[in-house]
Amino acid sequence: MALLQGAGYHLLGQRLRTPFGEVDLLVENQHWLVGVEVKRRRFLSDSTTALHPRQASRLLKTLDYLLQTRPDWGRENTRFDLIAFDHQGQHCHLQDILRQY
Repeated sequence: MALLQGAGYHLLGQRLRTPFGEVDLLVENQHWLVGVEVKRRRFLSDSTTALHPRQASRLLKTLDYLLQTRPDWGRENTRFDLIAFDHQGQHCHLQDILRQY
């Protein structure tokens, strides 16, 4: 979370469960509402394949549900990011990972 706070994001929730699934982190800044999926991978190069289409669909439905039940969280822009960590503690932050879906 320190990584996101250092980039100017404010935490709205962690492990937010809905009937459709769970969002690991939900953060915001002045212009964005960002769902964040956190993954641990042996190698950071594996992080680009960390989400499958079925999981992507579930995440989108989950965010839609959250926005319907919490309209105060609505922002002009929304996206999903992926933060991946490897076994050595290195990380990568991939923004807007679900745009293709």
